[in-house]
Amino acid sequence: MKKQVICWTVFPLLCILLLLLSVEAQTCSPSGKIKGKTPPPGQCNQENDSDCCKDGKWYTTYKCSPPLSSQTKATLTLNSFERDGDGGAPSECDNQYHSDDDPVVALSTGWYNNGKRCLKYINIHGNGKSVRAKVVDECDSTMGCDSDHDYQPPCPNNIVDASKEVWKALGVPENDWGEMDIYWSDTD
Repeated sequence: MKKQVICWTVFPLLCILLLLLSVEAQTCSPSGKIKGKTPPPGQCNQENDSDCCKDGKWYTTYKCSPPLSSQTKATLTLNSFERDGDGGAPSECDNQYHSDDDPVVALSTGWYNNGKRCLKYINIHGNGKSVRAKVVDECDSTMGCDSDHDYQPPCPNNIVDASKEVWKALGVPENDWGEMDIYWSDTD
């Protein structure tokens, strides 16, 4: 407490600058852009209404995600983690494919946190229900529009990309699957 008083009385402009930097550090700004290119024929799997990159379109990339809280707001999207599904390659955490009947998710790059959440569980709250799901993959917010990413754009920075089982467990009617606002948290 004494240090804060000294800061404000002796160096008020420095204190304001430090405060602004502290607030800035808690936000997540874009890190760049990549230019889309048209995928080769048959190379972008549009299962679950996945988008394919468009030639010449610029896509925003992120190295971060919004700050975590006890109830972090996110967008739930639909993904197939099965071989030949729209998820593309095997899951990053274990180099395996996973059944769409298992509650598994991929997290945007910042939340994936260089694999620190790999094979750990998160709680997802949406549609008045909750489900526990295992993190098995990264929804890459830094790259896209190439064969490694099934010629899909980079993920936004606030995505929990979930299997069909997660959507079922949340009681969402199948015709409403695709995108939904949710909250999520790490399990204890």
